[in-house]
Amino acid sequence: MGNALPAPTALSPASTALRAQEVHRLRSEISRMQRRRSDAPLLPLDPALEGLLPDGGLRVGSAYSISPSPSLLGALLAAPSQKGSWCAIIGMPTIGVEAMSDLGVDLERLILVPDPGQRWLTVATALSEVIPIIAVHPRSRVADADIARLNARLRDRSCTLLITAPWPQSEATIKVETTEWHGLGSGWGLLSDRTVTLRASGRRFESGQRVRVQMPTSLGRVDAAPAPLRPMAPLPASKRWAAAG
Repeated sequence: MGNALPAPTALSPASTALRAQEVHRLRSEISRMQRRRSDAPLLPLDPALEGLLPDGGLRVGSAYSISPSPSLLGALLAAPSQKGSWCAIIGMPTIGVEAMSDLGVDLERLILVPDPGQRWLTVATALSEVIPIIAVHPRSRVADADIARLNARLRDRSCTLLITAPWPQSEATIKVETTEWHGLGSGWGLLSDRTVTLRASGRRFESGQRVRVQMPTSLGRVDAAPAPLRPMAPLPASKRWAAAG
């Protein structure tokens, strides 16, 4: 006799319920893994900088290209460190620790790797395992494959990268657009504070967003800048004559 085909497996009500639960669990897990990026958690920003990015904070697991400005770096690290996040600065041997503190960075939660040389990428990858936000000044070019691996590591470890260079697939680019120091007169006086216009642009807001801040203020902090004074319109000729009389 030929071999008989196996009979269909009969499903009991209990096994059917278990399979339904498993399908529901898998669907929930897939939904979680494919959640929209708008649902991603955020690292906080100083209130003066919240209007710079669409979500009002730095997206966890993302990379941001920034201007190589110590003041901008300190302003971006201040709020996360104050809220309990550890920060790391890699490849910036001349960074002023006292200036970072004045800008609000919690030095007890700051790790410095001043000069990793050509191994900066290795150091950044290792620290991304445990540090939520890392700032890097790269000392060498990176292969596309290494960039892709680091971007994947950032997403997997929920680490945010601030890098002072163009970076593929960055969430946004944050630049110091204009700067103006105050306190100097005609050859005299002392620098007191600086007004800066910051501009951020990215895939989700190509037109860019700007904020105008004092960075630093006379106390070394970051604060919203007062609105610039508008020039007064000239008086009509008839009113100028009246005022002169």
